[in-house]
Amino acid sequence: MPKFLEKWKQNTRHLKIEVFALYLAYRDPRTPRFARVFAACVVGYAFCPIDLIPDFIPVLGYLDDLILVPLGIKIALGLIPPEIMSECREKAGRLTGQDKPVHFIAAGIIVLIWLSSLLFMVYLLNCTKR
Repeated sequence: MPKFLEKWKQNTRHLKIEVFALYLAYRDPRTPRFARVFAACVVGYAFCPIDLIPDFIPVLGYLDDLILVPLGIKIALGLIPPEIMSECREKAGRLTGQDKPVHFIAAGIIVLIWLSSLLFMVYLLNCTKR
């Protein structure tokens, strides 16, 4: 296998562990409240099967996966105390491969955003016909 593909797979595995560690950190009561809320949003979006920008939209569809998720992870990691993240990374490394959490609330919020946008566009189309 080419080196760049092996490096890509390693980075992907690392990113999965980081997101799972964030999930564990946001559930830790020692994590500050703002960091918990921010981490919950990042983790919910990362694990959510519904993207804010669908992948079938050229270029923009993958922009959220390539930029928004890693940027959110980086910000969340800066908000959580290092000793908590260290414990959570260790635990995430052990637990990776088991069932992942499902965040119906985050998925529901994203669906509501899409439905609101769709209803707004329909409303605008109706207003322009008159």
